[in-house]
Amino acid sequence: MTAQAATAIQESKTPATIRTIPTDNLFDRFQEIYDLIGRRAYELFDSNGKWFGHELDDWLRAESEILHPVHLEISETDENLTVRAEVPGFTSRELDISVEPRRVIIAGKHESKEESKKGKTVYSERCAREILRSVDLPAEVDGSKVTASVKDGVLTLDMPKAAHAKTVHVEAKAAI
Repeated sequence: MTAQAATAIQESKTPATIRTIPTDNLFDRFQEIYDLIGRRAYELFDSNGKWFGHELDDWLRAESEILHPVHLEISETDENLTVRAEVPGFTSRELDISVEPRRVIIAGKHESKEESKKGKTVYSERCAREILRSVDLPAEVDGSKVTASVKDGVLTLDMPKAAHAKTVHVEAKAAI
């Protein structure tokens, strides 16, 4: 099974360009984020006086600081699967989508540059600048016909189901 990725996600409902990408890159990305979360969770543990018993809280807080949650909906018809994922603030250039026959991986990273402001910050809330979500699909899809679009912070993937081989009845004959 080869992975497919949408490289040109359009702002309108036009087909995306699909290219094959190595799955090692996706594994490396997952590992990198796991390591980032682990380091941040340890920083939280360390800053709280190294008290045991709050490891899960530290991990979940670190995860929420690093990754933006991706809420999604999967709908199915006889011929098609549709995935709608909330990706607010992400543009089509910041998203990377990998489509395998039974899995979709949505990744994205903001590349924003912040300038320092004059004055003292009294209060600030920040949203994580990266998303990464892997979803198993209920049916096999044809990765070569996937279309992707981003509109109003919602990524829509339309994926035709893969054609299944027809069942053929074969009779066994006695060997001579």
